[in-house]
Amino acid sequence: MMNARAAKKLAQAAAFGGGGLGLIGATLYGVLTAEARYARRVIGPMKAHPAKGDGLYGRYPGHPITLAMIGDSSAAGYGTTSPDETPGVLLACGLAELAKRPVRLVDVSRTGAKSVDLAGQVDTALLAGPHVAAILIGVNDVKAQVPPSTSVRLLDGAVRRLRAANCEVVVGTCPDLGVVRPIMPPLRQVARSWSQRLAAAQTICVVEAGGRTVSMGSLLSEAFRTNPSMWGEDNFHPSVTGYAAAAAALLPSVAASVGVGPESFVHPEPFRGEAVLPIAEAAVQAVRTAGTEVAAAKVAGNERGPRGRWAQLRHRRRHPKPEVERVEEELAGTEDAVPVGK
Repeated sequence: MMNARAAKKLAQAAAFGGGGLGLIGATLYGVLTAEARYARRVIGPMKAHPAKGDGLYGRYPGHPITLAMIGDSSAAGYGTTSPDETPGVLLACGLAELAKRPVRLVDVSRTGAKSVDLAGQVDTALLAGPHVAAILIGVNDVKAQVPPSTSVRLLDGAVRRLRAANCEVVVGTCPDLGVVRPIMPPLRQVARSWSQRLAAAQTICVVEAGGRTVSMGSLLSEAFRTNPSMWGEDNFHPSVTGYAAAAAALLPSVAASVGVGPESFVHPEPFRGEAVLPIAEAAVQAVRTAGTEVAAAKVAGNERGPRGRWAQLRHRRRHPKPEVERVEEELAGTEDAVPVGK
């Protein structure tokens, strides 16, 4: 497990365009990429692309909230047989229920996407004027041997562009690659170490850029390790059950980012392990602790302390799986636009 200093160093390297392989260790990276090539042979080529679920969800009045789904196969829902099973549709329906407003989903994710593809996806998403974007990215960067500092820098740029357009951003950090079945011990431990380092660095950069993160690896690793139903046929991508778990993990943070849902204005609860910490420490805690959201915070009115930006750790309560209800555009209502979160 990495410490806060190492996480901060990797994030700084991404921000300033340096670092490369030295920050994770050339041996560690070399072993992991060799194992990724082996896993890719075992998993085989992707056979189909999931159907997009773009559209309007939720039979509620008011101006729709626009949700952009951005990222790779984990965002697109590779292996699903219906758009209703994809993370984007599940998030849109859940957000509509919490907001009591319709949600328009714009899914620009793509199977096989890497961090270098985020810029093009953001270009397309911004055309729809999104209020909030959910991003899942990083695993394919390992398979393509992209240095972690490069991956994080590209993610940082995507988040900053979305925030500059007044779009809230929630990033599901790199999942725990140590639970992927085609990766065998002892190299499984190498994969876990690499993904934890990347997840911590992603957290630091995303929060610095004005977004928030949800630790997908720590939240889902135990469930995926012990429950075969979480895996799809290739034992690499999630099953429909696995995608539903990922969407459930993201939903409370997506809702809170736009100011809707029962927990949007609840202060951190120390008895639940919620706290305000320096960003690097918060990032490492998020990797270690199941279901942790990390977002910017203030202490005594200050965004930064002696050890950098303050960050808030939250363990938001999950919501039941929503009913999927796609509606026609005219059912969204013709009321005047209502600001998100009001």
